[in-house]
Amino acid sequence: MSSGSPRIAQGRIAGDRPVPHIVTELPGPKARAHVAFDETWTSPSLPRAYPIVPIRGEGLTVEDIDGNLFLDFAAGIAVTSTGHSHPKVVAAIQDQAAELIHFSASDFYLPIYPQVCRELARIAPISGRVRAYLGNSGTEVVEASMKLARFATKRPYIVAFLGAFHGRTYGSVSLTASKAKYHAGFGPLLPGIFHAPYGRVEDLRWFDEVLFDKLAPADEVAAIIVEPIQGEGGYIVPEDGFLQGLRDICDRHGILLIADEIQSGAGRTGKMWAVEHWGVEPDILLTAKGIASGMTLGAMIAKAELFETWGPGAHGSTYGGNPVACAAALATIELLEGGLVDNAATRGEQALAGLRPLLDRYDGLVRDVRGKGLMLGIEFDTGEHAEEVQWACFERGLLVLECGKTSVRMSPALTVTEAEMATALRIFGEAVAAVAGHGPAVLEEVVDAGAADARPHLRPDDRRRGRAQARLLVARQPRRRRPRRHPSTDRRRDPRADARDRGVQPLRDGRALHRGRDEPAVLPAAELFRDRPAGSQPPDPADPLALWR
Repeated sequence: MSSGSPRIAQGRIAGDRPVPHIVTELPGPKARAHVAFDETWTSPSLPRAYPIVPIRGEGLTVEDIDGNLFLDFAAGIAVTSTGHSHPKVVAAIQDQAAELIHFSASDFYLPIYPQVCRELARIAPISGRVRAYLGNSGTEVVEASMKLARFATKRPYIVAFLGAFHGRTYGSVSLTASKAKYHAGFGPLLPGIFHAPYGRVEDLRWFDEVLFDKLAPADEVAAIIVEPIQGEGGYIVPEDGFLQGLRDICDRHGILLIADEIQSGAGRTGKMWAVEHWGVEPDILLTAKGIASGMTLGAMIAKAELFETWGPGAHGSTYGGNPVACAAALATIELLEGGLVDNAATRGEQALAGLRPLLDRYDGLVRDVRGKGLMLGIEFDTGEHAEEVQWACFERGLLVLECGKTSVRMSPALTVTEAEMATALRIFGEAVAAVAGHGPAVLEEVVDAGAADARPHLRPDDRRRGRAQARLLVARQPRRRRPRRHPSTDRRRDPRADARDRGVQPLRDGRALHRGRDEPAVLPAAELFRDRPAGSQPPDPADPLALWR
């Protein structure tokens, strides 16, 4: 089956097929098999939104393990800013990898490291002398900024915001306040953190009337860290004047302003940095995600005088700023400045014009449409409806992602074309219509697929936690506890053996007989890859990477 959309992409993956192009039920048989394999070996802490198993990507086109083509408006959680496998980024990665993959910039002088720092300083919205530090991820540079702020000011306290998401490592998760589940079971968290209300100018009174008056004197606050547009918290755009008000508070009391642009930066909002929409200069700016098109790079950019308060050994990273990620960042910045930031602004206007009519058409279901550039949030009346819309989009070949409690985000690559945006808007509208007209039926599909847990006695967050895709195959099957083996004989097992331990027996036709029930199974490798090109060899079933080749 196909989505029926006109052909909007043509390349090495799509060829002459339309995008999206769905050729199996979702998830397909190979995806179901991989979900079971994944669930055997990976940490259950990974939340998983829906059961897509991607193997190739080009631009906004993603092909899954079953040969389905999806239109990607999630971009790996707003990471693939230049699209999947942009040829200039790929070439930069390949060229650098052929020369030098790793030589720690923490202890030695890696040539490409300061080149990236210079470029980041050049494009940063910070006046005066600027330096940069490179890490591996967003949460790493958030923690680096906490250290630098406390060290440079000699003050203990840091203020974050309700609804904020800054990461999941200990310091970052202490700042995070988007969902209580991120804190559950991990206390006590880092001390010296306060959380302020976000987004409204009138809420800035909290600093004088609550924080400085009752909790901590202003001269003991080191920094205020803020997402210019909240990301995981719901794609919340603050009122005009809010960020300017924070800047004024910081200036009055000698507090550092840290802009967490990990999701909102690198051109996503139609400007290189979201703070530029409000003309605000931070003292420290954090970036990651889209700055290297999917390679692992984070950066802390700050006024040079702040960096110069600490010396050798105060902070570093073995892998941070590795040469291959740096090469990707240089190529990405060139592409962003070469027209992608402007395209984000233009396509963002197209998206808002297409989404806003949903407010009147589905009054009461669609509560808000907001965003800047290609950082777009659509809020629904309930979390369940947001979940259903996300699933309905997936079924139609459009990848979007929930955020906050009741919202769905659209964050496509900045390379998105007018035709791709038009197709995404059409599919999203169809998904909303399906939920509006057949909400219970869509929810039933979501639950049947394991993408939600609709048991009414659970809280909404707990119900949505049921999205773990392993339940598509094995959650209803009682597991058999294997006896612990001696370390000398305990080796990684064939995933088919693990399936047999659960009572799942692979059959030739890809079905499994379990206690008299006919259910999808972990397929033998020859069956799983029977559609591979003629002459190619089936992969080793014990090799986890084989599923991705």
